[in-house]
Amino acid sequence: MATWNSRGLRGSLFEETINRTNDKYQEQKLALIQKVPTPITPIRIDNETRHITLAYFDRKSTVDYIGVIQGIPVCFDAKECAGTTFALQNVHAHQVEFMKAFEQQKGLAFFLIYFTGEDLCYYMPLRHFMPFWERAEQGGRKSFRMDELDMTWTLPGRQGVLVPYLEMVNRDLLEREEAL
Repeated sequence: MATWNSRGLRGSLFEETINRTNDKYQEQKLALIQKVPTPITPIRIDNETRHITLAYFDRKSTVDYIGVIQGIPVCFDAKECAGTTFALQNVHAHQVEFMKAFEQQKGLAFFLIYFTGEDLCYYMPLRHFMPFWERAEQGGRKSFRMDELDMTWTLPGRQGVLVPYLEMVNRDLLEREEAL
């Protein structure tokens, strides 16, 4: 049984910026994206602050976000990385399986990875992630480096939008259609 403590707050600032972006997209009627809550059972609650101080995960979570963009079902996971190397241990097999099944149902699955040291947000389509995942499964390196990435998938800065991923969603859909 996995337990939750302060490590559970890793990535919370990045997720908060994504949440605000999603609110903006919803206000503009561009997308409806919801944060998927992590299923936990509280063990210890601070009676004074009413905060959960210890809990265990009920079951494996799937992805961080799920919703629809202009009629297209999407799911994505948000990850943070302090250096320029992303450890694949930050992604779980059940998440990858969920994302693959989601795409088999004509949805779009991707990762938003924030390289904190570089202050760079990267959009990674599932199809770009899979070669790294498969390499690790076959006994290869269990990470990927920024220099292995196509940096044209870096999110651009946009006035009023903190994590402007819709442009990359559109590119992802176009490239996916071209590949069919």
